[in-house]
Amino acid sequence: MTSPVTPHDTLTRKLADEGMRFTRQREVVYEAVLNQRDHPTADEVYARVRSDVAGISLATVYNTLETLVQCNLVKQVNFERESTRYCPNLKEHAHFYDTQTGRIYDVDLNNGLVEQLRENLPEGFEAAQIEINYRGRTA
Repeated sequence: MTSPVTPHDTLTRKLADEGMRFTRQREVVYEAVLNQRDHPTADEVYARVRSDVAGISLATVYNTLETLVQCNLVKQVNFERESTRYCPNLKEHAHFYDTQTGRIYDVDLNNGLVEQLRENLPEGFEAAQIEINYRGRTA
């Protein structure tokens, strides 16, 4: 019987695949994004982790988040002039930005929708990434 893959295992493997080493700082930042799943900004992640890792700087948090994006462990979420946020949900989905509260919610997509959107591209073009973002507020 195999034991389940932990976030620690995933982080270690993905970092190694990119030729990077595991550090406690990377683990704590990854866990801060993974555990609450509320699409935090770098500043919010920093506020969560600074008491857990002595001497961690905001620059380290920014650099670590970039590393996590590079390793495909989290995605960046951007809404116009808002701060970049980070999402650990790696399956294809959309985001809804609530303009009243500033919160971002994951929105499940129907199976095949992203593939249909790819098929609508002009001939000879290929989308590396498709992002679907909603803006609005509670009704």
